[in-house]
Amino acid sequence: MINQKKQLKPKSTGLLVFILTVGVFGIINTEMGVVGILPLIAETFHVTVPEAGWTVSVFALVVAVSAPITPLLFSGINRKKVMLLALGLFTLSNVISMVTSNFTVLLIARILPAFLHPVYVSMAFTVAAASVSKEEAPKAVSKVFMGVSGGMVLGVPVTSFIASEVSFSMAMLFFTVINTLVLIATFVFLPSMPVKERLSYGTQLSVLKKTITWNSIIAVTLINGAIFGFFSYMSDFLKNITDVSYNIITTMLLIYGVTNIIGNLLAGKMLSINAHRCIIIIPFALLTSYICLFTFGECMVAMVVIILVLGVLAGIASNSMQYMIIEAAPEAPDFANGLFLLSANLGTTIGTAVCGLLITFLGTRYSVLGALLSLIVSLIFVYVRVRNWQYSKTIAANIIV
Repeated sequence: MINQKKQLKPKSTGLLVFILTVGVFGIINTEMGVVGILPLIAETFHVTVPEAGWTVSVFALVVAVSAPITPLLFSGINRKKVMLLALGLFTLSNVISMVTSNFTVLLIARILPAFLHPVYVSMAFTVAAASVSKEEAPKAVSKVFMGVSGGMVLGVPVTSFIASEVSFSMAMLFFTVINTLVLIATFVFLPSMPVKERLSYGTQLSVLKKTITWNSIIAVTLINGAIFGFFSYMSDFLKNITDVSYNIITTMLLIYGVTNIIGNLLAGKMLSINAHRCIIIIPFALLTSYICLFTFGECMVAMVVIILVLGVLAGIASNSMQYMIIEAAPEAPDFANGLFLLSANLGTTIGTAVCGLLITFLGTRYSVLGALLSLIVSLIFVYVRVRNWQYSKTIAANIIV
């Protein structure tokens, strides 16, 4: 495990976290930015819109499959070298996407960097946490999470604007420029980050033997499934239940995104003050918000307030979920962050499928039930997880005494 705290001064620590945040933004933006331009991709490459959708789904599938594997494989290699490799591959893939006219080549250019997506993101969390004291780690990680939120929320409208006003190639150029700048900044400003004590694969995999790890994985899967399962259909809910125009929907989604970033900042402070209280409160708060959303879905004013609150809570939840897993397996931080990415992506997939089925059989309003059921079950695993952690700490204290 690396120890950057002795190598980095406060100013350089701030620069490191900033570079990691922008780096994560560029990588998440590459993944999610194409969501808003699928019709343009279909037109550019002469394929159907569902076929164009593979540029999103195949990327997400590769990330989900590789999330617990690639961080483990690269965990013993100098962090700076691995980050440069990941950023270099993302930059190259974006250049290929920008110049190709072949849809198969485009898909390959999307698939290859996706394998290193979990490596960069998990290492960004690990390095940010290791660059400061243990007490300040949640705040550093919360800043990196701003890159995740920015990439998911701001990347889509920016990419859509560039593509619609200029061309698909120029949208890909936007991805290329971001990743190239971070690549240069990483090479110039980040110190060498060799792994001082390389953990064996067996040691890292042994965290899967702990009950608290599995409780955390299941809790994260359920909570993220609730958040993104409904979020996938939020625009449909606003259109059919709240009955607002597409312009208002866009504005409300932007509000959700901005407040999500605010939630990331609040999460760092809340986790630093009392992490377990935050972990327990957030699912209850989300549950209450979704009940309000189901009840007052027709009222636009109420929905603006609810979406604002949901955005903040989702930002806090993202940080608390990562904290849950990293605290359960602190001896293998890279692998633990990989497990977080796996759980989050799995939750999104399952949550979207469940909410989609509820819409099919019951109607748009009842997509909220998928989130409610997921959160109710998650509360059980969150409670058991916190009790397990407290029990293990009590046992450890008694042994020391």
